Amino acid sequence: MVRGVLEEMRIRSLGVIDDAVVELSPGFTAVTGETGAGKTMVVTSLGLLLGGRADAALVRIGAGSAVVEGRVGVAPGTAAARRAEEAGAELDDGALLISRTVSAEGRSRAHLGGRSVPVGLLAELADDLVAVHGQTDQQGLLKPARQRGALDRYAGEAVSVPLAAYAGAYRRLRALDAELEELTTRARERAQEADLLRFGLAEIEAVAPLPGEDTELAAEAERLGHAEALASAAALAHRALAGDPEDPEAVDATTLVGGAGRALEGVRAHDPALAALADRIGEISILVADVAGELAGYADDLDADPRRLAAVEERRAALTALTRKYGEDVAAVLAWAEEGAARLTELDGDDDRIGELTAERDALRAELSRLAQTLTDARTEAAARFADAVTAELASLAMPHARVSFAIRQTEDPDGVEVGGRRVAYGPSGADEVELLLAPHPGAPPRPIAKGASGGELSRVMLAVEVVFAGTDPVPTYLFDEVDAGVGGKAAVEIGRRLAKLARSAQVVVVTHLPQVAAFADRQLLVEKTHDGTVTRSGVTVLEGEDRVRELSRMLAGQEDSQTARAHAEELLATARADA
Repeated sequence: MVRGVLEEMRIRSLGVIDDAVVELSPGFTAVTGETGAGKTMVVTSLGLLLGGRADAALVRIGAGSAVVEGRVGVAPGTAAARRAEEAGAELDDGALLISRTVSAEGRSRAHLGGRSVPVGLLAELADDLVAVHGQTDQQGLLKPARQRGALDRYAGEAVSVPLAAYAGAYRRLRALDAELEELTTRARERAQEADLLRFGLAEIEAVAPLPGEDTELAAEAERLGHAEALASAAALAHRALAGDPEDPEAVDATTLVGGAGRALEGVRAHDPALAALADRIGEISILVADVAGELAGYADDLDADPRRLAAVEERRAALTALTRKYGEDVAAVLAWAEEGAARLTELDGDDDRIGELTAERDALRAELSRLAQTLTDARTEAAARFADAVTAELASLAMPHARVSFAIRQTEDPDGVEVGGRRVAYGPSGADEVELLLAPHPGAPPRPIAKGASGGELSRVMLAVEVVFAGTDPVPTYLFDEVDAGVGGKAAVEIGRRLAKLARSAQVVVVTHLPQVAAFADRQLLVEKTHDGTVTRSGVTVLEGEDRVRELSRMLAGQEDSQTARAHAEELLATARADA
């Protein structure tokens, strides 16, 4: 089932193309035409849509800019759909609209789902949408990460189950390593902080301040410092209120108030207002007596002992030393002590935490070693099966002596995990470096496929890999540019047959010169120039019936009306329909 396809592209002012629409089949589309007709512009256009490098030389002479617009079906929930939605793009009836504009000055702009986006985002989507295999633009499985991913998906649950467990353990180990790094690299700073806290807490504990003590001592110091003046004033006030025993003639407040009360007492019955005043004078008499008594007691209780004053000032000095360091008053000092004690407990617990994390890390590393070994074993077994299947495909693609193999290696690292009795480097997908190798003929050493094959061979290797891998790779569209280079006859038929097989599970677009390949396509597009050397909207046509037979005849013999070529073309179409 196809999960998302390139439905159509509109190309304007790009190379030889003036204005053309390319409608693609969800299955197998073959793009054909005379050499130089502009077929390669289809590949170039798709490359631009998917974040390829913009080149001002691509803009048609006389035009201000070249524009490529594409409509790509995207299934909800796929990686491509999620990335597009994160960028603010909107889907149009289950399709994603992509646009790329290249100006004649070389400037480039990209739009995705109606939203202007960085060109780099299109490149990110490319990995999820299209695998391009061409003479000069090789992508997809040439990337080591994609090769390992392809092998893992081919292996199925034998890899996916331990890989999921490994990935979880790896993430936890990374978090542990980061936490341990933080704790250990800051060990000196933490020790210094702990020493300062211990010193401060010891100072505060030695003084043992009490809540509100600084305020109380300040008041006492003020009182003791003015004890003589306070005693003299209290005595003078007492004599003014209660009289002086040593001076019987002196007038005091008690005597005067008492006289006023007695003067009113005899006549108060005659006027309620005067009786009220007499009552108030009685209250004053009682108040004066009370204040006089308290003044007498105040003077007796006043402590003028210099030693007490010295003790108070010494205590205040001790408290001041604390408030200069730890807070503006005793309350702030006590708060600092409480917070400092909590922080010290936390710092003292770091050593225990380091021990716990180290033990957990060691256990995780042992688990990762076990899982990494499981992954290596499963990949090795799957690699042999995968390589044999691809090699068998190549035998039918004019590469009968070629052999494909996988190199599964690990890089030694003393700080890594143990795999196969060695300490090796590891990452989020295990410890294995996976590389696809090709030996194109007997006696040739296996080399990475990007280096061990010519352009045409490389495309056929990619085709063989994709056919074996059909249905398991997440990329929904494959573009092959001249996959048939250097091939003819029966091998060309086999290429067509295998492309059709791949198209059962994905969209396949092929630029081809071979009628044996084009005959197997679900849709054949003809690219042809007008008399002025341009490709217009009418220059990209879908071939059906008699038109398709004529094009296949031209591809076979260079003559559209050759009866022999027509018979061969019809035979090729019949063979393709029989295989469908």
